[in-house]
This record gives sequence, C-alpha cells and structure tokens, in this order.
Amino acid sequence: MKQFPDLKRACEIRPAGGWQEQAAIDQVFLNSDERFRRRMLLTSERRVTFLLDLPRAMLLREGDGLVLEDGSIVRVIAKPEPLVEISAANEQEVARLAWHLGNRHTDLQIVGAKLRIRRDHVLEAMLRGLGATITEIEAPFHPEGGAYEQHDHE
Repeated sequence: MKQFPDLKRACEIRPAGGWQEQAAIDQVFLNSDERFRRRMLLTSERRVTFLLDLPRAMLLREGDGLVLEDGSIVRVIAKPEPLVEISAANEQEVARLAWHLGNRHTDLQIVGAKLRIRRDHVLEAMLRGLGATITEIEAPFHPEGGAYEQHDHE
C-alpha cells in the first residue's frame, strides 16, 4: 500500500439487495474468477482505479457494492464470458453429464434443466460423445460453490 499512497481502497462489501444501487458512483465488470478475490487492483467503467483489500478472499456477486474508504460505492457486474450451455434428452441424462463434469473438477453452473461451463473443446467433445447437446453462448458465469464454501454475505 505504501507504493500507492493516493490509491483508494475498498475494504467492505455490501450485499446485493442490501444497499441503494442507484447510489453507486460507478460499476466494475468482473468475470467469475475475478469475483473471488481478497486483494486486487481494479479499474471501474469510468476509470476509477482502486484496491480491493478484504480480510480474506470472498465471492463477489452480481449487484454487490464495494465500499470505498470515502463511503462511495462501486457496483459489481458479472462480465459475460464465453460459455457452453449443455442439455440432454431428460433430467437423468443431465445429472449423468453433471457427474462426468464434476469428476473432472470442472466449474459448473446449473440453469434450470441445463448446465453451463466455460468453453473447452476437450470437454465439449466428451459431452457430445455422451449424447449432450452443446450450444455456445456469451453470458455471466455463476458456477456452483463448493460444499465447504463460506456464505459470508448472502
């Protein structure tokens, strides 16, 4: 921090729905990996540069507010990412596909009766071989948390 004495810091998160979003001074677009951090230099849409400086790594969710030292808030927006949406003939087949992806420790999002993963040609070929229908999309990615994930600000 001594290297950047004038750099603003965000040391607090206000959970989505727990603050007046219209009060945000700006927004920052983060992909799913960038939304799980403890400390990271961020630049908002309006070019405000600040340091995310949390006591421990936390999952930032769409609509969370990062509170800067002066009390102003920057809204977190989930950045669209290149994904594939996976569907199958029935729920049992979708569950089987989810098992195969989980067996490979793949980040996975469940959206209704479909699954989403980051684009990966090797996994896509495996899934097609297992009978899945694959559709390429661009969308925010919200993978399932692990069984031991802490839910600090729901």
